[in-house]
Amino acid sequence: MLRRDFLPLLALPAFGAKARLRTAICAYSFREPLQKGSMKYEDLVPLAVENEVDGLDLTVYWFPSTENSFLQPLKRLAYRHGVEIYSISVRTNMCQPTPELRDKELAEVKKWIDVAARLGAGHIRVFGGTVPKTSTEDEAAKWVVDVLSRASAYAAERGVILGLENHGGITSRASRIVEIVKKVDSPWVAVNLDTGNFTTDAYEQIAEILPFAANVQFKTELHGFGAKAEPADWDRLTSMIAKSGYRGYLALEYEEKADAFTHVPPLLKKLNGLARKYSV
Repeated sequence: MLRRDFLPLLALPAFGAKARLRTAICAYSFREPLQKGSMKYEDLVPLAVENEVDGLDLTVYWFPSTENSFLQPLKRLAYRHGVEIYSISVRTNMCQPTPELRDKELAEVKKWIDVAARLGAGHIRVFGGTVPKTSTEDEAAKWVVDVLSRASAYAAERGVILGLENHGGITSRASRIVEIVKKVDSPWVAVNLDTGNFTTDAYEQIAEILPFAANVQFKTELHGFGAKAEPADWDRLTSMIAKSGYRGYLALEYEEKADAFTHVPPLLKKLNGLARKYSV
């Protein structure tokens, strides 16, 4: 059986069409205290418990270490409190014009695949990157396919899905994202759907990549309606996600400037309600 024969297993639920939705917190929501050191990653575990969410999507930017001395106690703490570290989010730029630079990018992705595996996370959010000014988007897309294709083999060995996020640059448009994922042709490469990142036709583009989503991050605003962002219609989004048959996490990624400790809990309460409303 060819690898492409497995793609429908990734794109569609294996056990029917009903959605199964769970909620999570993106560590990025608390970027300021994490960056300042006034909050530790361990503090996200009781926060998840208090707000009745099941998972954590750990943005790795402020990890104090990638050694087991940091990772394993965090993994144990989460397990003992019934919280799943299901995803980590990393920075990558796969739009690299030379084989040497792509090899370097691949090595970085492999490093984080190992970290995810040690944490027990089954998913990594990755970026496609920015098209160099001296290159075309078509050229850059081939470079992303090259890096992701080789990374997918390593990810498969460790049981980790790579989720390519709609994050501007080469991934500004849903059609390009779908093209890249299809060309990689691996059940270990999918889409990390960020609901707030499209700059045009937000709901239409979200619908286009939903069949390939392995993780969904919720924002309070959507772009793509001209110069101004609009409040995200979470009910509409969750309905779309449920109708697509998606099964997995809805992770709150709070990006507003107002205090996260004040504003995140009511948003999680709302997200919990929608997950229950549209789940199996």
